[in-house]
Amino acid sequence: MTITPPGNTEQNADKVSAWSLIKPYWVSEERGIAWLLLIAIIAINMTVVYINVRLNKWNADFYNALQTKNVHDFPHLLMIFTGLAFAYILLAVYGRYLRQMLGFRWRQWLTHRYLEQWLGDNAFYRIERDRLADNPDQRISDDLQSFATTTLALSLDLLSTLVTLATFITILWSLAGALSFSVLGTPITIPGYMVWAAAGYAVLGSLLMQRFGHPLVSINYQAQKVEANFRFGLIRIRENAEQIAFYDGVATETTTAKGIFQTIRQNYWQIMKYTKRLTFVLAFYSQVANIFPIMVAAPRYFAGAYSLGVLMQISSAFGTVSDSFSWFINSYSTLVEWRATVNRLREFKRVMRSTHIKEAISPATAHGGINLHYASTDALVTKGLKLALPDGKPLASVADVTVKPGSRWLVQGPSGSGKSTLMRALAGLWPFGDGTIDAPVDAKLMFIPQQSYLPIGTLKAALSYPSEASIFSDEACREALRVCNLAAYGTRLDESGHWAKMMSPGEQQRLAAARVLLHKPDFMFLDEATSALDAENEMLIYTAIIGALPNAAIVSVAHRESVSGFHESRIEIERAAAESIAA
Repeated sequence: MTITPPGNTEQNADKVSAWSLIKPYWVSEERGIAWLLLIAIIAINMTVVYINVRLNKWNADFYNALQTKNVHDFPHLLMIFTGLAFAYILLAVYGRYLRQMLGFRWRQWLTHRYLEQWLGDNAFYRIERDRLADNPDQRISDDLQSFATTTLALSLDLLSTLVTLATFITILWSLAGALSFSVLGTPITIPGYMVWAAAGYAVLGSLLMQRFGHPLVSINYQAQKVEANFRFGLIRIRENAEQIAFYDGVATETTTAKGIFQTIRQNYWQIMKYTKRLTFVLAFYSQVANIFPIMVAAPRYFAGAYSLGVLMQISSAFGTVSDSFSWFINSYSTLVEWRATVNRLREFKRVMRSTHIKEAISPATAHGGINLHYASTDALVTKGLKLALPDGKPLASVADVTVKPGSRWLVQGPSGSGKSTLMRALAGLWPFGDGTIDAPVDAKLMFIPQQSYLPIGTLKAALSYPSEASIFSDEACREALRVCNLAAYGTRLDESGHWAKMMSPGEQQRLAAARVLLHKPDFMFLDEATSALDAENEMLIYTAIIGALPNAAIVSVAHRESVSGFHESRIEIERAAAESIAA
């Protein structure tokens, strides 16, 4: 189907920035509670900074009391510390609690929006059909969770760090004073020299971290992909356990799983190599940081410029300033993972945004694509319909047909000629080719594939799908099951299970027929929908559907001649010349 893209076509879809992922939640319908929580968290963080300032001043008083053996002030200082520590603990607990609350609310909002975009307009189908993005499930379940919580954590930590830095720079500048010395007889004075030392130390460490850790961004991106592929492979084994067991395919599946895990091993070795380098840098930086402020402040201390308490206060302030300057270093591993997550979400967002554009401008839509539109008519009409493969190669030609209410059509053609592809085109799922399809706008269309989807849950929910189970009465469900020779399941409507595993292929096809009887469509399209049934049950199903829905149009794809007796017209599929690729 051809859809006219809005704006500047595909270029708009490529412009997905990290900010475009962050901003929507904060201007959404939840912005009130979101900003309220954020302000509360910021207020708590600012109070924690104030407590740290008080503790820094307490440090000087405490060590001065120890140096002078001031027994009188010692208990009072311990009481002050107890009060500050209790307040710090209380604020830390509730700050973390509110941060978790805001992070989950953000994740919940993102998850709902991404689900709507992924599932809306059949984008999920086109993404899988055209292989536009790997593991959408992982991006929605894991990446969104990581994105929300990590973005919030990094942003709040950076804000708190900047406030802490501004506060403690003032303290360190005033306490440490200026360093004076002479070079070749020329007096030199460096005001606030401890601040410059802390900044230089942090900048040097940041440059080293970036130098040795930059490759981890792409390696972590790849790690998320290979881990998701491995998990998906294991899920495939679970979902197809019986088929694998019948084929005695354990050895093959084991080899395949180990092969996929080998990619994880290779990627993890890369992570280990670069993490080892980073650990060397970080460990050296951290160890030197323990003694570096004492070394820098020692000349003025030994010169009698300040007491031991002030020296410890300077050391504490220096450590705080240095840590603030070192935010990039301390957060590097988190930033690497966050960048990889953002890249995956940007790619996924770009794919979801551009699926409808790609439908229109892809070179695979030969001759302009198949146009499907709905009109005020009572019949489904095809004109000049030609089917093609996604790469643009012609697949088949379809004669013009007019499917009126109550008519019954049998689609015929060689195996692989495009019969199932015709069904996809009629459903609006296959844009590749040429021609037009006019469908009645007010009619209810229902497509029944060879293997119908059965959701995990109650049998009634599986029978009612895609409608809500509450729409149909239990009596109507039992009657539909009885007519389709599934009366034994009538007492199990409220039983939950994995029905695609619990029912045989023939039972699943009879359950799909029972769905038809419940939903009463005006047009139904059966693609090998009775292929797993014996002749008796196949006749039973067609007889039941025609008897219950005499005015409904039926379009069937089937290879058995026994089915032809239920149809009065034929749709011949002509395979394109030199085309042997199965649809």
